[in-house]
Amino acid sequence: MSDRFPDYDVLAKRDTPSWNAQTRRVIDARLALPEESDVLTACQRATLAALAGRIVPQPDGRPPVNAVAILLDKLSHDARDGYRPAGLPPLLEAWRLGLDAIDAEATARHGQGFASLDGDAADIVLRAIERGDCQADWHEMDTRLFWQWRIIPDLVGAYYAHPSAWSAMGFGGPAAPRGYVRLDANRRDPWEAAENGDHRLATGPQTIANG
Repeated sequence: MSDRFPDYDVLAKRDTPSWNAQTRRVIDARLALPEESDVLTACQRATLAALAGRIVPQPDGRPPVNAVAILLDKLSHDARDGYRPAGLPPLLEAWRLGLDAIDAEATARHGQGFASLDGDAADIVLRAIERGDCQADWHEMDTRLFWQWRIIPDLVGAYYAHPSAWSAMGFGGPAAPRGYVRLDANRRDPWEAAENGDHRLATGPQTIANG
């Protein structure tokens, strides 16, 4: 698939009126997060990195997204959402149990840890977790809840908190203090991403695309 926004880099707005000093500090800190953290064991981190590679693979032709580091930062601060379904442990406990169980599930099915599996074998494990059809001991944690409430939202949320992911989908990122002005359909501000083949006007009278 071709890049829909081949010339767009949201970080080009870093030193423009689109971003204020607070926004720059937040994003700079996010980009500098390390993937080493004692909140998880080395084996758990390896499993998490392999899991992220299957759920949120890196964008083609873009700087890498440090989704694992962003999630590790959330875990290190035990930054809970404030709600969770019954049967699902708190954030950090759920991830520690879940990553160990994913590794055990991979070993039970394929004879090796999750981080060592190829893509097809890893996907077999992930589909079993999604269905709740697991062989390993998950310590009474519902695998479907772990999939729906931790794996997908936590990893996808971490991925799309990164500017490289914003650029790939044409999202302009933070809008403080300038904000967005042209909010009607088929209009965009001059500093927003132009989609490949997009000939809409960014300024002047409203222009409505045909079709």
